Amino acid sequence: MKRHMENRLKYLYSGELIAVICFVILSLLINHNYPDLKLYSLFSFWTAFLLLEFLLLQGSMYWYIKFKRFRNEKTFITPTYVVHKLIKLREVNVLLIAIPLLAFIYDFFRLHSPFPIGGLFIALFIYVFAILEYINYFYIQLSYDNISDLRYLKQRKVLKQASIQRDINRLLHNKEKEPLK
Repeated sequence: MKRHMENRLKYLYSGELIAVICFVILSLLINHNYPDLKLYSLFSFWTAFLLLEFLLLQGSMYWYIKFKRFRNEKTFITPTYVVHKLIKLREVNVLLIAIPLLAFIYDFFRLHSPFPIGGLFIALFIYVFAILEYINYFYIQLSYDNISDLRYLKQRKVLKQASIQRDINRLLHNKEKEPLK
């Protein structure tokens, strides 16, 4: 069981990190092979892309910390200082999510004919994907990639709470139990 959990946590943190690297390579290939998209000239692309990469790095670091904690201390409980940082990141992420919206407006008024619809579509897709990752990390688990998760979904017919949200709730719940000084 311990080995299975270590492998699962390793899969989660390495998968997020590999996605960060793959998305950089993919963007380079798309920009090089389809210059008419004007992808790298779009402010909306850069803001959405960097938001997604930042979120994926947060997910990778979260799962890496869980992996190291489980391997070294045999516990799944995320350290309190990490949860406090995640709470701050959740707030920062909300502000960062607003920036691509402004970037889309900026690109719309800045660009002239020919309007790079394909590039804007890709930027919008990345933006939506970033928002879904944010929800997946901080609120509701949207990714169900193993038998256990699928079984949970089938039995309860409700989406799981995100792991980070469970850690935040645990921290807030424990604070409520602390006696007043």
